Amino acid sequence: MRIRFICIHGHFYQPPRENPWLEAVETQDTAHPYHDWNERITAECYAPNASSRILDARDRIIKIVNNYASISFNFGPTLLSWLEQREPETYAAILDADRLSRERYDGHGSAIAQVYNHMILPLANERDKRTQVRWGIRDFERRFGRKPEGMWLPETAVDVASLEALAAEGIAFTILEPRQAKRWRHSSSKEWIDAGETLDPTLPYRCPLPSGRSINIFFYDGPIARAVAFENLLARGENLAHRLLSAFSESRGHPQLVNIATDGETYGHHHPHGDMALAYALDYLNEHKLVRTANYGQFQAENPPVHEVEIIPKTSWSCGHNLGRWERDCGCSAGGGTGWNQQWRAPLRKALDWLRDECISIFETNAAPLLRDPWAARDAYIDVVLDRTDDNLQKFVSQWGAGAPAGALELLEMQRNAMLMYTSCGWFFNDISGIESVQVLHYAGRVIQLAEKVSGRGLELEFLERLTNARSNVPERGDGRQIFERDVKPTRVDLRRVAAHYAVASLFDNFATEDSVYCYRVRQEDYDTFRAGRARMAIGSITVTSLITREEAAFEFAVIHLGETELTGGVRPATSAAEQYAAMKKKLSDNLSTDGVSSVIRVLDEHFAEPLLSIRALFRDEQRRILNLLCNTTLQEAESAFRQLHERYDPLMRFHAALGVPLPKVLRTAAEFDVNMQLRRLLEEDEPPLSDIEVLVRESRSDRVALDETTRMALERATERAAKAFGAKPDDLELLDRWETIVSLIREAQVSVDLRVPQNEYYKMKKLVRPVIAANAGNGSPAATKWLQRFDALGEKLTISPEAHG
Repeated sequence: MRIRFICIHGHFYQPPRENPWLEAVETQDTAHPYHDWNERITAECYAPNASSRILDARDRIIKIVNNYASISFNFGPTLLSWLEQREPETYAAILDADRLSRERYDGHGSAIAQVYNHMILPLANERDKRTQVRWGIRDFERRFGRKPEGMWLPETAVDVASLEALAAEGIAFTILEPRQAKRWRHSSSKEWIDAGETLDPTLPYRCPLPSGRSINIFFYDGPIARAVAFENLLARGENLAHRLLSAFSESRGHPQLVNIATDGETYGHHHPHGDMALAYALDYLNEHKLVRTANYGQFQAENPPVHEVEIIPKTSWSCGHNLGRWERDCGCSAGGGTGWNQQWRAPLRKALDWLRDECISIFETNAAPLLRDPWAARDAYIDVVLDRTDDNLQKFVSQWGAGAPAGALELLEMQRNAMLMYTSCGWFFNDISGIESVQVLHYAGRVIQLAEKVSGRGLELEFLERLTNARSNVPERGDGRQIFERDVKPTRVDLRRVAAHYAVASLFDNFATEDSVYCYRVRQEDYDTFRAGRARMAIGSITVTSLITREEAAFEFAVIHLGETELTGGVRPATSAAEQYAAMKKKLSDNLSTDGVSSVIRVLDEHFAEPLLSIRALFRDEQRRILNLLCNTTLQEAESAFRQLHERYDPLMRFHAALGVPLPKVLRTAAEFDVNMQLRRLLEEDEPPLSDIEVLVRESRSDRVALDETTRMALERATERAAKAFGAKPDDLELLDRWETIVSLIREAQVSVDLRVPQNEYYKMKKLVRPVIAANAGNGSPAATKWLQRFDALGEKLTISPEAHG
């Protein structure tokens, strides 16, 4: 049998979702009960693949494995940045997987780089091609601590210039779809063969380039990749293993690499539990020693290409119309309504191209006195994006600066956002009103704001005029201009807006003298609060600094909360005379204590121009949190009413349940609201009262009250806290009891709760702690024997096999 290798590549990427003015992802209601889609897909895919389960015949966990260590993968740099900040355990597992793969695959890591922000490279200008590749490489080096051997082209969109850009930076290989090959030949032959059905995807190919450089290309197995992504091949891991094995051929006289490439989200997000099918397939192949798993770097090192290939330029894996999906109405879409079209794509791209080109002129003109080599500085600016600390910024300024740092940073941020606005997702889907297209318009909005500030030129009106040609398929959404004005402009942030947010939030949060508000630093020069009855007033003088551009401004504010959602106030640029601020502060505080609220409002009108502040001044997440605080009394009254209704008619509800008769809707609603609310409140306590929770769980079962998603997540968090508490103190049997009790309650409630984190904790302790305790038990320790009994009983409830390879 010839040597056989298998390589599975996952392209892990999410459309960027952050507010470009806050550098943070705000609440996305469509991802409920999660905060946003990044969080949801992490729970469904990225985290599960870091600790995937292999089950025995009784559906008990026999192994927990890090899939990333056994496959080839790339993660979008913008997604990795989010994971680093918000999901550090998953992020660490991804980095660790590359380290493990280097040990397994002769020093070749399984992680490869990606063009920075998923720009369709063949449609980019030459400078953007170069910067996107350099940023992708630098981001990779900073995270994985090594140079990447390969690089993923977004949507596998390719042309010769894009391959030249990769090769120029030392990239050794990329991955394409077989239909992107034009022709091939053996390196010793002058005769080219039309690729068609003749291309062997188990071989690497060398692609000579006009510059004299070359790059290797792996062509993945298209039919198997499509079956994984779209044909339910992940229903059973054994099916995947056998389908991969079927791609080998005895007639081939060379080492074969059967390789597939799909979106990484296929394994868990698109196909629930797809990570487990992947884990099982890899384990099955290794256990039966049917093939060797490999990554691309290892395979090409052992089997250098002896064939050459030419590509079909301007092709991709998701559009058969010369990249039309990202520049015109080519017919490719992801669905949509009857009669929908994508004629909006061309005017959207043309508008962005116009804006980009205007910004090139602005950048070159205004950066010349501020940066020694503006375009080289842009290439190097990724080091600042990755580390915005003062020391690192100073290092960058020392190397590249020739003038005011703030002005240079604004120009570089303009350029960064001018690349982000070309993220491919903006054109991929059905309508310009979709969240992905609106996101690229947000980046364009940030570009316009910065460009107009540094140049003094007006760009917005002409940009909007160009967007009028991008008509939505949804009549009420209008065109690109209307979408921009409705969805983008209200979200714009400047330093005054940050000051307004801070002013309102300060009535409800205890800010430090110097504190952060998203990507801004706020320093109190003066701050006081005053009370009179229900009214509470805050007056302050602050300095707001952007941590991104280092733009800075001083503001004064006064804001008064009258109760519930009644709030007003104002913010203004700080006056140069300190006595003016002091006089305003004294007048407001005196009037509050002597003349009451109405006189305070008159004084506010005197000192602050429109618009006056309200709850709307808060950014979205804080707006919701503070609204919940303000509505607390109302919510408590509603809860009390539901509870009284539930308690009063509880015997009647039980009688209905006993007879199997459906409850009247009003009674069912009251019971569900009351039980779920009580459970959530108890579960959110640091040490939940387990006996009270047990009563409510049993009541929900007997009364047939459904526990909602939010309650299930509260149960999930409670058991995670219990697991980590015991993991930190494994000698404390009381903590073990608490953990076991919560898991028992979940089982009794018969609700679907993700036990991944507590199972991972248990599995780790089974490997590291249990052997030590078992040795003590073998030496006659009664306490150790008791510990083992309780620990093993918990494992059974967590569906972990006693034979698990801990």
